[in-house]
Amino acid sequence: MKSNQNIIINFLITCKSSTSATIMSLLNFQTSINPKLNLHNNHENPSLKKLHSRFIITNFQKPECQFSPANQSVAAVVFGDASQKPGLYPLTKRRSEGAVPLAGSYRLIDAVISNCINSNIAKVYALTQFNSTSLNSHLSRAYSGGLLANQEFLEVIAAYQSPEDDNWFQGTADAMRRCLWVLEQYPAVEFLVLPGHHLYKMDYQKLLEAHRNNKADVTVSVLDSMRDYNTGFGSFNVGSGNQVIGFEKEPDLIPVMSLSVQGSKFNEKFSSMGIYVMNRHVMIKLLKESFPKANDLKNEVIPGAISLGLKVHAYQFDGYWEDMRSIEAYYKANMESTEKENMKYNFHDRDFPLYTLPRHLPPSLVTDAVITDSTIGDGCILNRCSIRSSIIGPRTRVGDGAVIEDSVIMGSDIYQVNAPPRKKCTNILLFSCQQSVPEHSIGIGEGSFIKKAIIDKNVRIGKNVKIINRDNVLEGNNEADGYIITSGIIVVLRGAVFPDESIL
Repeated sequence: MKSNQNIIINFLITCKSSTSATIMSLLNFQTSINPKLNLHNNHENPSLKKLHSRFIITNFQKPECQFSPANQSVAAVVFGDASQKPGLYPLTKRRSEGAVPLAGSYRLIDAVISNCINSNIAKVYALTQFNSTSLNSHLSRAYSGGLLANQEFLEVIAAYQSPEDDNWFQGTADAMRRCLWVLEQYPAVEFLVLPGHHLYKMDYQKLLEAHRNNKADVTVSVLDSMRDYNTGFGSFNVGSGNQVIGFEKEPDLIPVMSLSVQGSKFNEKFSSMGIYVMNRHVMIKLLKESFPKANDLKNEVIPGAISLGLKVHAYQFDGYWEDMRSIEAYYKANMESTEKENMKYNFHDRDFPLYTLPRHLPPSLVTDAVITDSTIGDGCILNRCSIRSSIIGPRTRVGDGAVIEDSVIMGSDIYQVNAPPRKKCTNILLFSCQQSVPEHSIGIGEGSFIKKAIIDKNVRIGKNVKIINRDNVLEGNNEADGYIITSGIIVVLRGAVFPDESIL
């Protein structure tokens, strides 16, 4: 029996996670018959240990064994939006920044939530407010599985009004203060505060280890001094031993690294990433007692902690980080995901995977299409078209002869291959109607040409349409016509319709 058991387990180790999940269910059933085959309590069989570690990493659908009770000491607080900042507008016209689609299959917030999963963070609170419908739906559907017995992994806390306070969240600090009654219910010793619209990979356990080793009250994550980058979160003056000794708000133009002398010590200036670790009692005291009226963490509470003489340390991050503060940055990050040699963020990393909502769509149907250096989402219908260096989102339909180059196509929420014809009434009193030209289907029509553009969801593009920025405009607001141009990139609004032969 033991040899047969090892054969099954070794097979599972080599399987993909979906196959492993199916057979794991069978093994769990066999466990009820034969307790010796218990995968969670058997410490004698090394193959079982190997299978257990393999399974918990690759299969997020059954992660209840992924976290140990010791990891309940940390809870993450993720902010899903950036307080209506216009950086990604019009992509954020009907959704928050964290809900903006990325690389064909993901949302921006997936990168941060995946960092938490890969860093063994057992509890995440997502605080949302602006245009949060899409984000709330995505988070609850994608990450609703329990991890610790009946403990919910991610809990969405949407902005609310109460008898004590009839205002909406006024900022990050105000949101956390008003949600303390929820946060305090979790037995966390430290709270990890994260913006939800940044693209990066970070093992938060290393950040937490630095926080504990320094015996800090607050630890701030900063970009390393070799990068000239304005993050929008201000900058910290860091002295010896990574002790933070000052804070500066981010002006329009600031050198990221500078040296100055305070007393007899040199200090460096580092750009903040907006990521903070705060001890539980320190966070509660800062929000309730020290700064009870503060609305913002980055400009009020964190600088206030420094001014109070609390032990604030900096943790330098030297990996790839993109804050998606502009359409240009968003476009660049998507284009880099299609490059083999210049891929800054690896979407195919098995050791640090990126999780998202499983859509259960059929495979994409490709008919005589020429596709190079591109990412194709699930459920697409691509006919005799040409696609180069582009992102094609789920359920995208592309007609014969269409050409797509250097573009981001977000796809569609529904299938609509053949739209029904509309009826046009010529005599309202007699209710006599005649058939009109068929309505454009969602997707890209035959013979159309799209270059250097971002096409939001559910767009209807007719036949022989050209979206090419014909006049080489750098900035243009044509929102009434269904598109804008920023940094020379055409951004087509969600649900826009372009008749046949249109030229942009």
